[in-house]
Amino acid sequence: MTDGMGLSPTPPQLQYFEERAAAPVTLIGQGMEGAVYDLGDGLAGKIWFERSVSEVRPLQAFLGELSQQGLPFRTPEIVVVDDIGGRAVSIEKKLTGTPLQQALENGAVSRQQGTELFVDIVTALETTTAGPAAAALPLLGGVEPAAGEWGMRLAELVRQRALGSSEYLTKDVDGFDELLGKVLAGLAAVQPDKPQIVHGDLCTPNILVGDRQVALLDWGFFTTAGDNTFDAATAAGFFDMYGPEARVIDDLLFDRFEGLGHSRERMHLYRAAYAICTATIYSPTGADGHYTWCVENLKREDLRAAL
Repeated sequence: MTDGMGLSPTPPQLQYFEERAAAPVTLIGQGMEGAVYDLGDGLAGKIWFERSVSEVRPLQAFLGELSQQGLPFRTPEIVVVDDIGGRAVSIEKKLTGTPLQQALENGAVSRQQGTELFVDIVTALETTTAGPAAAALPLLGGVEPAAGEWGMRLAELVRQRALGSSEYLTKDVDGFDELLGKVLAGLAAVQPDKPQIVHGDLCTPNILVGDRQVALLDWGFFTTAGDNTFDAATAAGFFDMYGPEARVIDDLLFDRFEGLGHSRERMHLYRAAYAICTATIYSPTGADGHYTWCVENLKREDLRAAL
């Protein structure tokens, strides 16, 4: 059996799922980190592309911690983690619904409803208190930030990631070295009142909508204990990254979040930090649309003026 989306046949993993499934195993979809299968009876199985069992178990612990936060939307819960044929596999409670991106495209959800949902999710995450499992998660595929407070940890992550991207960013972003220095200094000075749970990848494919139910998926890529304003800063740009009205929606959400108490200067600081951290995360040579998006953010006059 193959998934039809680029994953090679993996009979041991699929057999493992079939032995535990209440219905025929069918592919639900594939993301950056793995392929997900419907196992029936409210369960889903995931074959992880890169993460080992030792890397998935901290995520399992975090999701357990997350479930105790009383959030007004559903979140994943990993029931089992195992190593089958040299690959990590997990069985999770299945979250149902339509991806917000699809609901926006087919008109089931209006743009205004979608942006308000983004605001509601960020606002709900502001009520969280991050525990040790959140702080222990590795970022961006395994980068271990330095120990310490949120601002210092994020600054160290930016510094590490900039080393791998500077060849391209110094060429494409005028004054990049000076910009990087300002970002590192700004982050080192940030001291949030309390550590909150940061999702770090609030985008329309990661939100499921249904009849009076919402679910937030794909924790772990940039999930950590930090500052809720980071989610505000990045979510504003993620709602529509590449569409013709991307900047209009970005500005609209920045205004909404600023009205709710998020510092515009800090949102710009976090947007710059995210752009530097992820510029070459998908293409090591910067040959993709995400790199272009990051570069365009680092060139923004309002962002640079805020640093």
